[in-house]
Amino acid sequence: METPETDRLREVFGEVLRAKRKEQKLSQEELAGRAGIAMRYVSLLECNKRQPTISTLYVLSQALGISMSEFVSEIEQRL
Repeated sequence: METPETDRLREVFGEVLRAKRKEQKLSQEELAGRAGIAMRYVSLLECNKRQPTISTLYVLSQALGISMSEFVSEIEQRL
């Protein structure tokens, strides 16, 4: 069920994902390749159109060279 809180969480996830990707000067295609997911899915995550699974959070964190806890911590700080 969608709520304003889950909408905001998805939005902030996308913002953090985009920021982390750009910090490393990666394109969406490069990040997707490293993570083993579709570039379109990265785009949908960044644009607040999809909500990641825990396994997606894991592969994205690994691809960005950060821990899942670091990723989640930044999301929490922005919320």
